[in-house]
Amino acid sequence: MADKFMLIVNTPDRQFYQKEVSMVELATSEGEIGVYAEHIPLTSVLVPCVMAIHEEGGTKKAAVHGGIVEILKDKVTVLAEVAEWPDEIDVNRANEARIRAERRLKSGDANINMVRAELALKRSLARLGAVD
Repeated sequence: MADKFMLIVNTPDRQFYQKEVSMVELATSEGEIGVYAEHIPLTSVLVPCVMAIHEEGGTKKAAVHGGIVEILKDKVTVLAEVAEWPDEIDVNRANEARIRAERRLKSGDANINMVRAELALKRSLARLGAVD
């Protein structure tokens, strides 16, 4: 089995996850990354994404709505704005949010806050991706 490291995921209202894992995949403002034990130290900004946690028994997915990640050789700490397991996600609500955000982005209305609409779309896609 590959070397393991401690993964800690916290949100403002709970400790979401803490366990030894073999790999974690997530998306930063610089792109998608996969982290194994002994990774070069790094601190980065997270963007809304599906976080894939590779444990001994398989892979778990979770929706993460941004935050920061600190990567050390033997520990990865994620401070997420929001983190949700698939069973915590209302798929219908996430799909409706995706549709609303896509409509706003396609409308071309100058009064629409495009950054806000893009973030809403990314959050809804992260939620939907986590339940697949």
